[in-house]
Amino acid sequence: MSYLNDKLSKDEIHELEEQLIDNDFENEALEGLQAIKNKQQINHTVEMLNYELKKKTAKKKAFRKRLDIKDQTWLYIAVFLVLLLVVMAYFVIHYLKAKGQ
Repeated sequence: MSYLNDKLSKDEIHELEEQLIDNDFENEALEGLQAIKNKQQINHTVEMLNYELKKKTAKKKAFRKRLDIKDQTWLYIAVFLVLLLVVMAYFVIHYLKAKGQ
């Protein structure tokens, strides 16, 4: 925005233009912004884009937060019980086989 509003020194302008040579996307974006006559419209558009971006990322964060397992104590208990049942079943089966022989 400083570049568009002519608020950069000659050295800063030169440095920015060197960076733009290597990046076609940013160079084209800057050219598009330079084509807009009303500079306040650019600021408003940037603010709206940032607002929409924050809103979308907040929704994604909230969704991910809902997916997190809050209390893993029950998960640990369930895994322990399943393992305990498997071990008990193993011993019962081998006990019954040994008793039947």
